[in-house]
Amino acid sequence: MNYENILVTTENGIATITINRPTKLNALNKATIKELHRAFKTAEESRSIRVILLTGSGEKAFVAGADISEFSDYSVAQGRELAAQGQAILFDYVAHLSTPVIAVINGFALGGGLELAMAAHFRIASDNAKMGLPEVSLGVIPGYGGTQRLPQLVGKGRALEMIMTAGMIDAHQALQYNLVNHVTSLEELMPLAEKLAAKILNNSPIAIAAAITAVNAGFEDGENGFEEEITQFGKCFGTADFQEGTQAFLEKRKAKFPGK
Repeated sequence: MNYENILVTTENGIATITINRPTKLNALNKATIKELHRAFKTAEESRSIRVILLTGSGEKAFVAGADISEFSDYSVAQGRELAAQGQAILFDYVAHLSTPVIAVINGFALGGGLELAMAAHFRIASDNAKMGLPEVSLGVIPGYGGTQRLPQLVGKGRALEMIMTAGMIDAHQALQYNLVNHVTSLEELMPLAEKLAAKILNNSPIAIAAAITAVNAGFEDGENGFEEEITQFGKCFGTADFQEGTQAFLEKRKAKFPGK
């Protein structure tokens, strides 16, 4: 599939999606959001793809924000529609994929860029990375889930400080805040991502998908995470992966999960 704003490569069960707008510091525009949706959907539907790595091109930016020129003259109704559509087709979509998504933050992750990284299942960063939600400096608030996911990750007080000051934090502060899981050099960032992906590949994709569903339920209004965990736990007993995993354990061998 051909894309104008992103690059997609696949190897050994891992899809790497790279936002490729280096002259715009990989800023998100409508076209890029639509292409990202198609790429994630294609990876999710592929039985051969087991992990997705998401990163930005170059050495300066993961995603430096949204393309402000696209919506600077929007009305109230258009602004609401912009946020609703973006959340539906990309940010919420990524958060609820059954295929694990790791955000590989290789520079600036600001505004919509940080919101996209937070939609991933977890994040790693290079030591030159800077993160923030500067929207209030433009007279608006984060609209792609930032006001919800940031407090979930770093706590209400820290999230409000970041949002209200419109400031940036560096990678090591992000690690201290639990916003990212690991920090390494830019040179070692992708090898670390691939190492983590390889560890995920050793495990049951069916069980991983069930775990994502159960964890997400605990953060959603009207959902009971404990009840969802019970449901997903029970479902696992009816899978070929469970049969293979338990049999391999009893036989003291490495499991070969069929993914069903």
